[in-house]
Amino acid sequence: MKDRAEALVMASFAGDSLALGAHWIYDVDEIERRFGRVETLLKPSPDSYHPAKDAGEFTHYGDQTMALLESVAEFGSFDLEDFSRRWRKLFSDYRGYFDHATKGTLQGFEHGKGPSESGSHSTDLAGAARIAPLVYRYRNDLPSLISAVKSQTAMTHNAPAVIQSAELLARVTHAVLAGSAPVQAMKAVADELFKGEPVASAVHEGLESLGLSAKEAILDLGQSCNVKAALPAVVYLIARYETDLKEALVQNTMAGGDSAARGMVVGMVLGAHRGMEAIPGDWLAAMRASQRIRDLLTRIEESPRGS
Repeated sequence: MKDRAEALVMASFAGDSLALGAHWIYDVDEIERRFGRVETLLKPSPDSYHPAKDAGEFTHYGDQTMALLESVAEFGSFDLEDFSRRWRKLFSDYRGYFDHATKGTLQGFEHGKGPSESGSHSTDLAGAARIAPLVYRYRNDLPSLISAVKSQTAMTHNAPAVIQSAELLARVTHAVLAGSAPVQAMKAVADELFKGEPVASAVHEGLESLGLSAKEAILDLGQSCNVKAALPAVVYLIARYETDLKEALVQNTMAGGDSAARGMVVGMVLGAHRGMEAIPGDWLAAMRASQRIRDLLTRIEESPRGS
């Protein structure tokens, strides 16, 4: 399990970094014209949402996930206060993009709200896409995992749909680490724990799209950040490419829109399923924070597990 636990974190970051160059381009033909088939880590163009970034870096989603990973490594567990301090420090002089959820959360902090009250009302999947470090830390403690996942998500995305999506994805990845196949895990978690809830409908909507190509499915389901579109798209990608992590992340990027948030989730689940050998070595070599991530995971392994 250790290999697959490391892989779920590394592949989540890789999904974000692969998407960086084409992130938030909604015209799939434009992606094809400008980049061809995206299977290497690309530098964003000057007219993108991430002009200050370089190839192998992360979007603002990946950068926030690094802040979470650093916090967990420092404490050996999840500490909301520490994560909130690191998150605010990240954006105090940030050279990347500030999305609506980030701006709204910063305003909450400025108005004196604590991290359990600061969250925006954003329904973007991004808040639920940061959870890989928590799945790694609490892979043997499901109750603590669910509690931490909900708290970290609500700090910036205090919308029931996003918090519920985070719980579903944490439970699915936990089940995959325990040996379930991803499709089996998604169906079981949706039907047994979320029956009648929007996230269960999202799972079935994604699975019902498997007859379509990736571009067709995601154009149909929606390319946007909102969980209503992004969660079914994630389910589709995981199911369609259940045994091929690389192709899942390539097709995710080629499908446009908020490919970074989708890529983080798809990478996490399929990394847990397929292990480190499924992640292209050239991606790991080109990802600038690779060694830093590995060092932080080692610190988590070596830290006392008092909580």
